[in-house]
Amino acid sequence: MSAHAFTPGLVERESRIIFAGGMKMQSRIWKAAVWTAVMCSAAACASAQQNAPLPGVTTKEGDFIAHDFKFSDGQTLPEVRLHYTTLGTARRDASGRVSNAVMILHGTNRAGRVWFTPSFAGVLFGPGQLLDASKYYLILPDQLGAGLGKSTKPSDGLRGKFPHYDYSDMVRASQILLSQGLQVDHLHLLIGASMGCMEGFLWGESNPKDMDAMLLLSCLPVEVASRNRMVRKIMVDDIRLDPGWNNGNYTEQPYGLRAALGHLLVVGSVPSRWQKEYPTAAAADKYVNDYIEQNMKTTDANDFMYQYDASRNYEASKDLDKIRAKVLLINPQEDFWNPAELGIAEEEIKKVKNGRFVLLTLPESYGHYTFFQAASWQKYFAEFLKEVEK
Repeated sequence: MSAHAFTPGLVERESRIIFAGGMKMQSRIWKAAVWTAVMCSAAACASAQQNAPLPGVTTKEGDFIAHDFKFSDGQTLPEVRLHYTTLGTARRDASGRVSNAVMILHGTNRAGRVWFTPSFAGVLFGPGQLLDASKYYLILPDQLGAGLGKSTKPSDGLRGKFPHYDYSDMVRASQILLSQGLQVDHLHLLIGASMGCMEGFLWGESNPKDMDAMLLLSCLPVEVASRNRMVRKIMVDDIRLDPGWNNGNYTEQPYGLRAALGHLLVVGSVPSRWQKEYPTAAAADKYVNDYIEQNMKTTDANDFMYQYDASRNYEASKDLDKIRAKVLLINPQEDFWNPAELGIAEEEIKKVKNGRFVLLTLPESYGHYTFFQAASWQKYFAEFLKEVEK
């Protein structure tokens, strides 16, 4: 029997994703969930499809309806749909608590399905791998408001009248999904990347008993300020100040969204890799044109703006000493969003009682999105899991 049998408001659908030999499936997942999500170089996509295959894995998708959800801005929605995908089976210990749950939080404006990219799932989810789906109960939520996901978001209908949620609202929504929807009251491991990494710090501080350990990838626990904040404000203003946005009541995507996507492309860039991949003006122009064309088809301006604005009051550094879980933070050397040269992570992790930081210096960097390339950091993850499971 599943951990959430007979849960009111829960609807599930079962499917089977075949990775072994299924390159067409891999390609569709990668293109729809990663390339069109935000930012990914063509070489990164191609490389991801060359990772070790994953045998057929049964997945379940479902929706949980949270009623009378109150946002931090004071607004309330009578219903909030929280979509998720799970792999594996929940197992309970002698006390009845689920002991093998792993939740993986995606980055800004993405969806839980991005984790099915072969460079992540093909390296981690298979038999004998670090997150073997036959051993762990893997939970991949579509976070509240995320544009590519199926959870409640502005583009569902409220548009510019949607509550101005922040990261604390998103964390609370994931907590409700976990405890009320899936009937899981404890996580063995919380994994978060980029925005999900930042939310991991907040979750570990506000509810320190919720998890045994956290693997956090590509983020910092400090206030979003300096260049990081400037870029977010520029992208939000690209849309908000475009007359075509019309307070969120547009009939076609405003031109400002193109500008915002262009800024996002630049800040997510990997100079060392891109110099090799796009060494001519023609190659660079084609990549930009393809990127904008693809993302304009899959991105909604309101969803995009709300997601990037949600970081406006993020600040986790003051309460890091409240975290009781074991924490491994891994950041790549080449990351525009979280510049390694500032030395922030090295100092902040000292505030976490059981924290460790790894700075990845790679000959072939994928920049901020190195978290999708599990092979590049799994040795540190393996060491961490041994410590967690002692």
